[in-house]
Amino acid sequence: MPEAATASPESQTAGIEKLSQPANSNIKRVVAVMSGKGGVGKSSVASLLATELARRDFSVALLDADITGPSIPKMLGVAGTPATLGNQLIPESSRSGIRVMSLNLLMEREDEPVIWRGPLIAAAVKQFWSDVLWGDVDYMIVDLPPGTGDVPLTVLQSLPVDSVVIVSTPQDLSAMVVKKAVNMVKMMDVPIAGLVENMGWLVCPKCGERLEPFGPRKAEKMAAQMEIDYLGSLPLDPLVSELGDQGRIDEYKPETLATIVDLLLEKVKPT
Repeated sequence: MPEAATASPESQTAGIEKLSQPANSNIKRVVAVMSGKGGVGKSSVASLLATELARRDFSVALLDADITGPSIPKMLGVAGTPATLGNQLIPESSRSGIRVMSLNLLMEREDEPVIWRGPLIAAAVKQFWSDVLWGDVDYMIVDLPPGTGDVPLTVLQSLPVDSVVIVSTPQDLSAMVVKKAVNMVKMMDVPIAGLVENMGWLVCPKCGERLEPFGPRKAEKMAAQMEIDYLGSLPLDPLVSELGDQGRIDEYKPETLATIVDLLLEKVKPT
C-alpha cells in the first residue's frame, strides 16, 4: 500500500503551528462544518447556522473553504469583487450582515472552474484567514469541502478551530463515510460539537404527515455509536433549494434550527 494511504493526520501535522489572528481582526470562535461525502447539504447547513447566529445579534463570518465548489455567495445573494484596504481583502456582507469570503467572489465568472492542485488550494484557504480584514467576529463558520482531503486537513491543523459540526443524511452510505470524517477530527484532537442530520424528513404538502424518504432516521444512534452528541435533524424541503437559488437562504427558518443552534452554543460558548 502506498505510504500516503497509511499516513495518519498526526504524522502530517507534526510541528505545524496554528495561524495567528488576522491583522486588525478579532475572531473569537471558529466552527467548521464538515461532511464525509458530498450531496448532504453541508453548505446549506453552514449557511443556516450562520444565519441563525446572526439573528441572535452575534457578529458572524462565513469562510467558504470549499475552494473548487463554492456555493456560499450564491445562496446568500452575495456578489461583487471584494475591495482591499492596504494588503487585506474586505469581506462582502449578506443582507443579514454575515461577512463572506469565497473564491467565487474573486473570479471573473462564477462558473469559471478552479483547476488547482492540493497545495495551492490549501494556501488559498490560509490566505482567506490571514489576508482578510474580518474585524470583530463572534463566530466564524468555515464551510469545508466534503471528505478528508487537503482542505479539511489544512483547516483543522492551521486554523484555531474551536469545534466541528458533522453533517450527514439518513442513508447508510452517508453514515458509513461520515465516520471517516469523525475519526479524522478525533485524530486531530479537535472537539466535535455534534452531528446534524440533514434531509431527515419531509412534510407531505397534501396531508401534513411527516415522511422519511430516505428511510428511518438513524442519526441519534449513529452519534451514540461514534460517541458524539446529536444536535438535531433538518427537513428535506424544496423551499431550501428555491431560496438558495434566489440568494435568499437566510430567510429560511425550519422549526428545528433554533434548537440545533441552542445546543451548538452550549458546546461553543460565546466569549
